[in-house]
Amino acid sequence: MELIDLKANIRKSTGNGPARRLRRSGQIPAVLYGPETESILLSVNASEFEKVLKISISGQVLLNLIIQNGETFTRSAMVKELQTHPVSRDFLHIDFYEIAMDRKIRVKVPVVTTGKSKGVELGGILQLVRRELEILCLPLKVPESIEIDVSDLDVGDAVHIGEIALAGDMEFLDDDHFTVVTVLTPKIEEVEEEEVEELEEGEEAEEPVDKEKETPGVDGEE
Repeated sequence: MELIDLKANIRKSTGNGPARRLRRSGQIPAVLYGPETESILLSVNASEFEKVLKISISGQVLLNLIIQNGETFTRSAMVKELQTHPVSRDFLHIDFYEIAMDRKIRVKVPVVTTGKSKGVELGGILQLVRRELEILCLPLKVPESIEIDVSDLDVGDAVHIGEIALAGDMEFLDDDHFTVVTVLTPKIEEVEEEEVEELEEGEEAEEPVDKEKETPGVDGEE
């Protein structure tokens, strides 16, 4: 994964009023912080930030923040939190987290399945239990996705985290026994077939009612 350049400006004012004015001018209030970094108040152009998000396929963005404040300096960072308006979906605030390129980071990577499961061809249902997996790796080694070949999965089979190979010195942070993808038995179809069989058996068990046998002696009454 490559670093994407994004310009940012130092901002000195805080509070709801200044933040609203920034948004009206097309800027997003932001902050940069990290384990060895004092918080820096920033603002970034909303249109430029939206372009950055579109470039990222995996949803994980690594940035080279070009910070301008009379002088220009850069910081490597990732988006830690992005707040958006619940209705308009406009950007409200961004938390940038500074990273060191020689230190591993925790990231969530999307899971992608490849191939066609033989269990699905037999009527099974492929279920992706975990759509993202958390890994620990160097910033420039973050994969765009984790691919799992499901071709050999039969009905009832599953792939667990411990069975997935990662390149280089990347490592999973979740338990090895967690299920990632499985092929389920088509239980709904089985239930429908059982209901049909029970209905047919019930119909065969029923016999026509003989009214004469049911009410003996009626014809002889006066």
